[in-house]
Amino acid sequence: MSGTTSWGENDWALILGASSGFGEAAALELANLGLNICGVHLDRKSTQPNAERIASQIRSIGREVLFFNVNAADPEKRADILKALKQRAEESGKPICVRVLLHSLAFGTLKPYIAESHAEAINKAQMDMTLDVMANSLVYWTQDLVAQKFLGSGSRIFSMTSAGGARVWRTYGAVSAAKSALESHTRQLALELAPLGITVNSLMAGVTDTPALRKIPGSDEMLTLAKRKNPSSRLTTTQDVADALGLLSHPKAHWITGNVICVDGGEFIVD
Repeated sequence: MSGTTSWGENDWALILGASSGFGEAAALELANLGLNICGVHLDRKSTQPNAERIASQIRSIGREVLFFNVNAADPEKRADILKALKQRAEESGKPICVRVLLHSLAFGTLKPYIAESHAEAINKAQMDMTLDVMANSLVYWTQDLVAQKFLGSGSRIFSMTSAGGARVWRTYGAVSAAKSALESHTRQLALELAPLGITVNSLMAGVTDTPALRKIPGSDEMLTLAKRKNPSSRLTTTQDVADALGLLSHPKAHWITGNVICVDGGEFIVD
């Protein structure tokens, strides 16, 4: 597909949540398709080597890579990253275009709303943080990218949602609320960015064995149920989602916007 796109040497993908799971797979897929990669991730020392491995793989493909180990929901860090992209553009003497923005941030509070003790239940700060990181930050990144002319006609924005946006799971309440808000933000951005030729879609992956999913209490049961339920009798993989994202990033996908697109092998439609 890379031979049929109009991507050039100063075209980039910006991946929020690039060091594992869907973000990792998408970064490698888009690099293979011809884009340079700017990745934002938040890793401790123990998981930092994985981010370094991904960056090394991208370089081996022949693409440029900028990785930032920061909180993607921090406004000051966001400004620093965009400043670094601007500096890269000045050094090359050519403007940078962000052809793909992927919002794949999985950092939220997994606590019940109602618990035996007040300390065990989710509080306001935890609820606000979950929605800010996993939903609202998509809006703020998009605002700044548009304002600074990094996004333009033909750019694609993707957010990663899940069945949890419409269904419930123990301790998943705040994340479910964030996914619902993320889908709403996606629709609103699609409306407002259509005149600029920018599409915005949300990808609903099937249950996928990722580090983020493993943090959810009861994830083993969730994996077993999904495999039993899926018409193909297997789980969704991060590469399944990266493949779909690559297809939807193609110029011929310009009329697909404002949708929640299931990438799950039919899992969601089966009771």
